[in-house]
Amino acid sequence: MKKMRTVAVIMAILFLAAGCAGMSETEKRTGTGAAAGAAAGAVVGSMTGSWAWGAAIGAASGAAGGYIYDQHKKSQEKAYKDGYQEGKQSTAK
Repeated sequence: MKKMRTVAVIMAILFLAAGCAGMSETEKRTGTGAAAGAAAGAVVGSMTGSWAWGAAIGAASGAAGGYIYDQHKKSQEKAYKDGYQEGKQSTAK
């Protein structure tokens, strides 16, 4: 039974990784946050009584954190591009 569970987990990971090929950066970061949050939540939840609730709460928190991180990175990229263009224009004058 344990071997079957291991194979199922490995297959699920492979399918999830293959499904990420056409995703945007926002979707990837949000999904990564959700997966990490679910894993951490399941571990904490199993210690406190319910791994399922822990995983659900962790996934929601992780998805929110991943989305916020994505917006922060986009803001940094925009500031860099704006600064680059401004510098490019000021040296051209």
